[in-house]
Amino acid sequence: MDPLLFALLVLLLTGILVGFASGLLGLGGGFLMVPVQFWLLTSLGLDPTLAIRISFGTSLAVVIPTALSSAWGHHCRQCVLSRPLFAMILPCILGGFIGATVTTHLPGRWMAIFFGTVIILAALRMGTEVPLRPVRGTPDMLPLWQYILWGLLFGSISGMLGIGGGIIMVPVMVSFMRFSMHEAIGTSTALMIGSALSGVLAYIANGWGAAGLPPGSLGYVNLFQWLPLAAMSIPMAQLGVLAAHRLPQEHVRVIFTAAMALTGVWMVLSGIR
Repeated sequence: MDPLLFALLVLLLTGILVGFASGLLGLGGGFLMVPVQFWLLTSLGLDPTLAIRISFGTSLAVVIPTALSSAWGHHCRQCVLSRPLFAMILPCILGGFIGATVTTHLPGRWMAIFFGTVIILAALRMGTEVPLRPVRGTPDMLPLWQYILWGLLFGSISGMLGIGGGIIMVPVMVSFMRFSMHEAIGTSTALMIGSALSGVLAYIANGWGAAGLPPGSLGYVNLFQWLPLAAMSIPMAQLGVLAAHRLPQEHVRVIFTAAMALTGVWMVLSGIR
């Protein structure tokens, strides 16, 4: 099979899985997009440092329209909480820009290992999660400073690792911020829009004019990879939202936990080699 056709098919399939994961579990899908893109780019002979930065930047660019589609679906089902969203969105945007800027100045192998380690830890957290006993109250009752700190953390992780941040946000919101599962999924998906947008701008600005960029690149965002990923993930996000409100999430969570763990291990090994 022609290498370019094979790469296109892989990206289209990845986009389908990413969109469904976004709508179903509030995940940006970076845990799938980054390893797939990194593998494709390095297999074509691209330098690993350049490949990981393009993978991060392009992944965040896909998160923007996918999260928009998913967040709208959850909003229509009243699962996006407005006060927590507005309190965290600006810190999340700032954190996304800072995190992405830091990543563009670090060695690619370090970032591959760091990415893989975070994904493995998130998989362990998701797979062994025992929800804490909820504190009486609702998310709207938390102090403003807590939202600001969490927003900065969520955005920074999103920008640094090229992920939407749902793998961190959803467990934190459920266990520490008094969200229900559906509220955490819906609100985290809406937050991804801001952190991903600022992160993308940072990857474009810091990668503008960098040597060795493949064709179709705007800084560290590659449009040829973005298009098939986004084309599949946007409509599939709506299907994921529908499934989130109809399927038992425990079974699906096991599948995605296993996928996260495997991709995390693979990325760590790629960085070590």
